[in-house]
Amino acid sequence: MNVLVFDIETIPDVELGKRYYGLPDLDDADVARIMHFKQKQTRQSDFLPLPMHRVVAISAVLKTPSDVHIFSLGAEREPEEEILRRFFDGLERTTPELVSWNGCGFDLPVLHYRCMKHGIAASRYWELGDNDPSFRFNNYVNRFHWRHLDLMDVLSGYQNAGRTSLELAAQLCGFPGKLGMSGAKVWECWQRGDVAAICNYCETDVLNTYLLYLRFQRVRGLYDRARYEAEVGQLESKLEQSGKPHLLEFLEAWRASRGGL
Repeated sequence: MNVLVFDIETIPDVELGKRYYGLPDLDDADVARIMHFKQKQTRQSDFLPLPMHRVVAISAVLKTPSDVHIFSLGAEREPEEEILRRFFDGLERTTPELVSWNGCGFDLPVLHYRCMKHGIAASRYWELGDNDPSFRFNNYVNRFHWRHLDLMDVLSGYQNAGRTSLELAAQLCGFPGKLGMSGAKVWECWQRGDVAAICNYCETDVLNTYLLYLRFQRVRGLYDRARYEAEVGQLESKLEQSGKPHLLEFLEAWRASRGGL
């Protein structure tokens, strides 16, 4: 089976903010500030409600039986609708196992709301066994089915108290973690037109998640040591051959911090 490890990056949906809060004449930066301020007044946190997150990038590691690919949707500043359509069209064609870090709590619900906004059809994703019986007891939507494997959810034992950040889990296992960028800086990068920095950051997040996925496959006994080392070596070679500065930086950091197993 193909495996698709994915992560999304978002910015405030300022057009929705203008409508929802009645701010038609303010510029985007002011609207975003007001959106965060109003949310903090209500919830003691300025983290916006999920429908107010606009998707600007989806990055992925696609593992096929013979190769591994690292790519991003949104690198050419495509409209959100096109990013969503391409993501779900790919899922429709390949039916991969989805892997995420906090995908159940953030990434997928955001994608649900944004697909509702744009009317994006994703019949394979929403299949529950009505048309394909194999999805009845293993689908993308049910929390406890592993056609979508949310590593944070599973490793925490589905308990809020057990959850941790991707950064901490990656560093625990000797993986690079963040490389100077964070989700808090995505809006700033977007405002200055630096979409490449957003995609590069998102790709390093999915690389950390993919490495955690490989380690989890080893821990749960699906990969023996030889298979695990082969998968890790394949990724290392792919990064080395990429010629892309952010991937080579990740590789260098990984080699410097690599944990043994």
